[in-house]
Amino acid sequence: MTKAEEQVMHQLWSLGAAFLREIVDSFEEPKPHQNTIATILKTLHNKGFVEIESVGRNHFYKPTISKSGYSKQFIKGLVKDYYKGSFRELVSFFAKEKEISIKELEDILQQLKK
Repeated sequence: MTKAEEQVMHQLWSLGAAFLREIVDSFEEPKPHQNTIATILKTLHNKGFVEIESVGRNHFYKPTISKSGYSKQFIKGLVKDYYKGSFRELVSFFAKEKEISIKELEDILQQLKK
């Protein structure tokens, strides 16, 4: 997903399912134009991320993938494309960049042991 598509999906995930007006209203000011959001939703539908149900003259939008499902897919792709498919390489990168502390690594190890 593009950054704009992700922003719309985050709004839709937080709403669960919604009409276009509800999605636009969920954005902070300055709100994006309704036509922009409608175009992004159509693109998300074409990519298989959003289901569209016609209700009279309006469309009702539902995500076809959960936020956690997408996150899992995204992280796996990131690791594959940038870290040779190795989660170890990913963690090593963050350790080298001092983006993760020893304490955080120890906490992760404790969680994995459980």
